[in-house]
Parts: sequence; C-alpha cells; structure tokens
Amino acid sequence: MSNLKKPLRIDIVSDVVCPWCAIGYSQLAEALKQTNTPHEIHWHPFELNPNTPHEGRNYLEHIMEKYGTTAEDIQENRARMTEVGAEAGFDFQFTDDFRTYNTFNAHQLLHWADQQGRMHELKQALFVAHFVDNQNISDYSVLADVAAEIGLDRSEALAVLKDQRFAAAVEKEKQHWQQQGLQSVPSMVFNERHLISGAQGVENYKSILQQLADMPD
Repeated sequence: MSNLKKPLRIDIVSDVVCPWCAIGYSQLAEALKQTNTPHEIHWHPFELNPNTPHEGRNYLEHIMEKYGTTAEDIQENRARMTEVGAEAGFDFQFTDDFRTYNTFNAHQLLHWADQQGRMHELKQALFVAHFVDNQNISDYSVLADVAAEIGLDRSEALAVLKDQRFAAAVEKEKQHWQQQGLQSVPSMVFNERHLISGAQGVENYKSILQQLADMPD
C-alpha cells in the first residue's frame, strides 16, 4: 500500500520502436497496480533511429549493422524479449520480416493526442500496432487508423500528420531531454528528481516505489 500523499509524477522518455520501453512500462504498470500507487504518467519523445526511411528496415539487418551482432545473437535476444514481455503481459510477435520504422510522425501524433488527454492510450496502441500487428507506424494512414481505434478523430489526425504542425515542438522536446543527458530509453524520472534507466522488472519497480513512498516530502 502506497504512503504517497499526492500522485507520483512519472516522466517516461521512450520510443515506440523500443521493445524494452514496452516491457519496462508493462512492468512498471504492474508494480503500480500491486502497490496501489497513485500516479500520473507523462510520455516524452526519443528517436532511436531518426535516419530510418519511411518504408522502414528489416529489424534483423538493422540491428546487425547498428551493433555488429550476429543473427544468432539477435534471435536469442528476441526470444528473451518475447519471454520477458509475456511475463509482463505484452505479446511480441516477431517474424523474420519484422521491420523497424521511423517514429517522428508517431511522436507528432502523440503530441497532438496529449492535447486531448489521450496520449497514454495512443502510446499503448502504437506499441501494439508496431510490436504485435507489425504495422508501418511511419505511414500517415496507419497512424490515423490507430488514432481512430482509440476514439480520436481520424481526419484530424491525418491533417496533423500531413501539415507536420507539431514537428518543431517534438524536435524541441527531444532536444530538451537530450540536454538533460538522456541517451538511452526507457528513461523514467520519478517526481522530477530520480532517474531510473532500462526495464527493471516488477519486483525492482515495487521496491523503487516503496522507497519513494517512504521519502519525506
């Protein structure tokens, strides 16, 4: 049971194509539920691969090139992520032709959704669209469909993407977090003071939440 007198602020810097971001949030969400911690979550943009083309890249080839790892190592890592994801309630559907995509448009749509109080729901829907449904989350039509699925206006979502009205705002926020020294995701900042990086696991998150609850105001 939480001892917090007011909701815990949690800022999460992440990218939609980051598997450990989906895992880390799922683990945190379970820890928040088990500890009955009042909280408010704020998502912030990060681009893992800003130079990815619109049509995306084969995930296997991309990781091999970026990190110099072997196909076997990547397959083992994907199997581990799938297992850990399942434990956290997230159903990864990796295939041989699974692709990674440019996420700048997705972050703009999230910025728009935030103005309507729906950013959190859209973030979860985009994780599913990418990692479960293997959709091209750089594509305007796909993004507008995902927005519509959670009840947002599809035509307005399309307009937001086509005129790129939030491009500058997203770029500014990305730079803000980079200037804070954040270079990897997920990065979670609790009450604007305590930074936790990576997916920590449910039990570790529960321990962190308890430590925060025990801190004096």
